[in-house]
Amino acid sequence: MELQNFNYKSKMQNPLQFYESEKLIHESELTLLKKKLATSSTLRLIVFIGLVLGIYFFFNNINIVIGIIVAGISLFIFLVSKHSDLQDKRDFTNALIRLNKTEIQVLNNNYFDLDEGTEFIDSNHYYSYDIDLFGKGSFFQYSNRTVTNEGRKRFVRTLLENNVNNINLKQEAIKELANLPKWRQHFSASASLAKVQYSAKSIIDWIHNYKTVFPSLLSFLPIVFSIISVLMIVLLGMEMLNFQILVVWFFTGLGISVFFLKNVNKLYEKASKAKDTFKQYHKLLDKIESATFTSKILLEKQYSIQGESQKASEIFGQFSKILDALDQRNNILIAIVANGMLLRDLKISNQIEKWIENYHHQVENWFEVIAFFDAENSLANYAYNHPESVYPIIHDKENTIEAKDLGHPLIKQNQRVNNNFLINNQEFYIVTGANMAGKSTFLRTVSLSIVMANMGLPVCAKKFEYAPIKLITSMRTSDSLADDTSYFFSELKRLKFIVDAVSPEKSDEKYFIILDEILKGTNSTDKAIGSKKFVQKLVTSKSTGIIATHDLSLCEIEKELNQIRNYYFDAEIIDDELHFDYQIKKGICKNMNASFLLKKMEIV
Repeated sequence: MELQNFNYKSKMQNPLQFYESEKLIHESELTLLKKKLATSSTLRLIVFIGLVLGIYFFFNNINIVIGIIVAGISLFIFLVSKHSDLQDKRDFTNALIRLNKTEIQVLNNNYFDLDEGTEFIDSNHYYSYDIDLFGKGSFFQYSNRTVTNEGRKRFVRTLLENNVNNINLKQEAIKELANLPKWRQHFSASASLAKVQYSAKSIIDWIHNYKTVFPSLLSFLPIVFSIISVLMIVLLGMEMLNFQILVVWFFTGLGISVFFLKNVNKLYEKASKAKDTFKQYHKLLDKIESATFTSKILLEKQYSIQGESQKASEIFGQFSKILDALDQRNNILIAIVANGMLLRDLKISNQIEKWIENYHHQVENWFEVIAFFDAENSLANYAYNHPESVYPIIHDKENTIEAKDLGHPLIKQNQRVNNNFLINNQEFYIVTGANMAGKSTFLRTVSLSIVMANMGLPVCAKKFEYAPIKLITSMRTSDSLADDTSYFFSELKRLKFIVDAVSPEKSDEKYFIILDEILKGTNSTDKAIGSKKFVQKLVTSKSTGIIATHDLSLCEIEKELNQIRNYYFDAEIIDDELHFDYQIKKGICKNMNASFLLKKMEIV
């Protein structure tokens, strides 16, 4: 059952226990609601049968029949309204159950059926293509809990923006929302019930670009026409008016309505698609308005939807009711009688146009705030699910990153091997190692931790201190038949992209560069010469980073440049079996395993 105006902070409870407990609570509520719905259906049937029997038995007494009809219909409408409320509560409770089931599955490492976000994979981005940010088994698939299209896009933008500003403020907002799991779930459950036929962008564009089509006289014509209609009915009842005059007046109203029918239908076509969105979104705005926040970012968002005299949720709610009223024109009784006597369609159309005129400049911000909280909920949900992770400590010391027990958050805890890691500003690690020894996983671990830290998220470590820095990578390169691009040329384009991005002449931003095997597409001699020159170029850019390679000759550059440090991942052959410890060590790798694996797998 939906709860209003609450801010409950979670107790120090294991996330899995919390979700299992909430699931049981909501399942019990659902059972009770189903019983109430069954009772409600039975009552409606009883009232309907009673109404029919009452009319049948008292058919000869018109006064009693009228009383039975009025009382019966009123009671039936009341029961229908209550039944509709129960259905809304049932749907809301079902949504909460689904949310908790999802979290239980994710915490049990079963998340591969969730949204992969593959359409956001971009090989030209600073890092998204290289670090499994999108796709099967990606960080997006693991952490995304957005339920609106706009929230999803906002969440993606947060993952991709490479923004190092206001990280402490981002952390405060995530911490605060993380401590409100029930508020977050109620927000997401409400958002998930919106039957969106139109994207928020389409609705905003419609409202922004809407041109008034109804003449200004319609602001008072329906009112005047309705007053005259009521007076004529009263005069008819007093036998002071001929019935034929009322009939003529009725058809006059229908004629006026038909004259504007084309414009009303066009407005209805657009409005009907926005109806459900406004109906649900006004509840989301109410949840934001009624919450008590303390962090600066959340307070700013909350303040931005506060009107001078009326809440945004109330304004949205009013528009939702107007759109609902227009939707009732499909009822034949309303379409004929209400338009003939009250010019109902014209009155409602005028109300819609006035609403658009008054609030078209604020709608985009209101939708943006909803998208922000939808996206922020995903970040807070991740933080809540990982109480063992730590929020990075921001500093401006010489060392760019100092981490203890740093691991990859998507690797199961019982399989994950963590590493201590310290790299100073403008240093470069040359990392060598045997195949499958852990180089690539380490590179992605460091990359993802930087992205997460810049978003304000806790990272998978016992300690993480860093000077905020942007990330840029080159770990995956592919040829393209469509672009007539060779593998080697694709790699050169990527390296040129990196050089241009980190060039001090073009930007004063600090970058952490992560490269996996430079110049893979050329011969070993050419590769060695080119790689050395490229590393020298990077050092002059005053960047920081890690370069993984199988080319041991590149390690010689440590003797020439003070900024270079050699590290490696090792592999041992014990009793004719390969063993890895996946620990980064200072020095140069001596043991390679390609020939051993070829022989072991009987390839050679």
